Amino acid sequence: MPSAMNSDFCLDFRNVNQLWASILVESLYRLGLRHAVICPGSRSAPLTIAFAQHPGIEAIPVLDERSASFFALGLARQHHRATALVCTSGTAGANFYPAVIEARESQVPLLVLTADRPPELRHCHAGQAIDQVKLFGQYPTWQTELRLPNAASESLAYLRQTVSFSWEQTYFPQRGPVHLNIPLREPLAPLSDPNVEALEESFNSQNFFAHLTSEPSVLAGALIALPPWQKIEKGIIIIGLAQPQATEDYVQAIAQLSESLGWPVLADALNPLRSRQSQLPNLICQYDLILRQPEHQQSLRPEAVLRLGELPTSKVLRQWLSKLDCRQWVLSNRPGNFDPLHGPTQHLRCSLPQLARQLVEQAVPASPQSQRYNYRWQQLENQTQANVDQAMLRLTELREPKLPWLLSQTLPEQTPLFIANSTPIRDMEWFWQRSDRNLLPYFNRGANGIDGTLSTALGIAQGNRPSVMVTGDLALLHDTNGWLSSSHLQGHLTIILINNNGGGIFELLPIAKFEPPFEKFFATPQTINFAALCHTYGASYEQITSWEQLKNRVNALPKEGIRLLELQTNRKTDTQWRSQLLATASQSAHRA
Repeated sequence: MPSAMNSDFCLDFRNVNQLWASILVESLYRLGLRHAVICPGSRSAPLTIAFAQHPGIEAIPVLDERSASFFALGLARQHHRATALVCTSGTAGANFYPAVIEARESQVPLLVLTADRPPELRHCHAGQAIDQVKLFGQYPTWQTELRLPNAASESLAYLRQTVSFSWEQTYFPQRGPVHLNIPLREPLAPLSDPNVEALEESFNSQNFFAHLTSEPSVLAGALIALPPWQKIEKGIIIIGLAQPQATEDYVQAIAQLSESLGWPVLADALNPLRSRQSQLPNLICQYDLILRQPEHQQSLRPEAVLRLGELPTSKVLRQWLSKLDCRQWVLSNRPGNFDPLHGPTQHLRCSLPQLARQLVEQAVPASPQSQRYNYRWQQLENQTQANVDQAMLRLTELREPKLPWLLSQTLPEQTPLFIANSTPIRDMEWFWQRSDRNLLPYFNRGANGIDGTLSTALGIAQGNRPSVMVTGDLALLHDTNGWLSSSHLQGHLTIILINNNGGGIFELLPIAKFEPPFEKFFATPQTINFAALCHTYGASYEQITSWEQLKNRVNALPKEGIRLLELQTNRKTDTQWRSQLLATASQSAHRA
């Protein structure tokens, strides 16, 4: 792994392109860049050489641009630090578009560097030249085109400052992707230019880079006027998907919120809370099943709702919230409207730790009415979870809904877990069990697509603890070129494949009743031999035939390589079983 300390990097004075590229790379290193994902190409050669030669930056080559972009996204998610993404000119950069959208929507810092033809080779039918300016539309948080490389001191200072500002814009005012379009003239190879080489003696690198630092700028938040929550006897806190940078601080702040207000915490499976139950005595995970009963929807109506960021996945919860006429607040220090329900909502623009500190200072004992309301939530939570547990324990067949239930109590502590979109996300929401295993969920829920599923998971696993991905067959096949990155993996990834030969998510939708054209055009089954696919890319393969076999394979993970564990299931019978379980569990809780 690259060192985070002094790089001992020497600027490359062989020609103006290499000098330009090496100043760009060294500036980024001093600002905090540690990883670069690089796609092959000629026009980007100066950038590739500069990144590849820098001893403090891990440069990872990936053939396919779309896979590369999601691999970089996974690295950025894992490290909570911007990753550089490099490609040549032409359509190469267009393949980054889905990952740029995901980075924008899910606030992942990403620095996209697209090499380009110089102005004289544009709009004249020169090869591999398209309009790359603002290639990604409105999705970058900031974007610009650099001037052509120039060795004059004022030009090098311009480059350093523009790179520094670009790095800042990946984090502030909100995290996201930044696009730098970089035109380059030939020579693209590091051929010697005596005029540029002569500049090395007079160039003072220490002074030139002295002011660049990786220390973040911290803005102290002012106190905000708190709503009258302390007087409210029936309130709930709803926590949506979150991948916090400082997990322990995040969990502690939410625990402080809940304790100060005495409110239950309804937590999506796509945040760390469900794996830290002892820190959150008011934790509620079965709200979707509980709220399927009209009686509970009415009796549990709150007087106030405090939401943190995005809404949970649960459609049942969203529908219930949309019918409430009580005041609702959304806490987010990000700009933008976070109320897709368009309710009586007010945004609180402050940080979670800031709000928690203020509430702790003003905390008052919970009223008896508030305690009874919280107790009723806990009672229904325990009853519903017990019903789900009983159903899962009785189930011996391989059915999709049991997988998250089993993994939640089997995976080693602190395992990074990437969950593919569509059905696996829903089953996580419904059946992920509470624990104290400190598992770390990851996901691409900014735009909710299946693009780059494998590549993102590989980026999360790179240099990390042994990691796990749960995916359906279509999501895995959609990123088949992601396997090309497997040879560069430093660490381990176990892929748990739910192979139901098609898109199981569509079985949950009304379109499933219309056949034809459902099976051919929506379920789109793909008959693939995944053992042969694994053999092609040097990954190990095993078909899982029992839950006990799966438990034995995941309660201790390998240290390196890629392993695929395939569960062959039937999406139609699984859909029927899942629906029956959801109805049975909620009905049982209703009668209790």
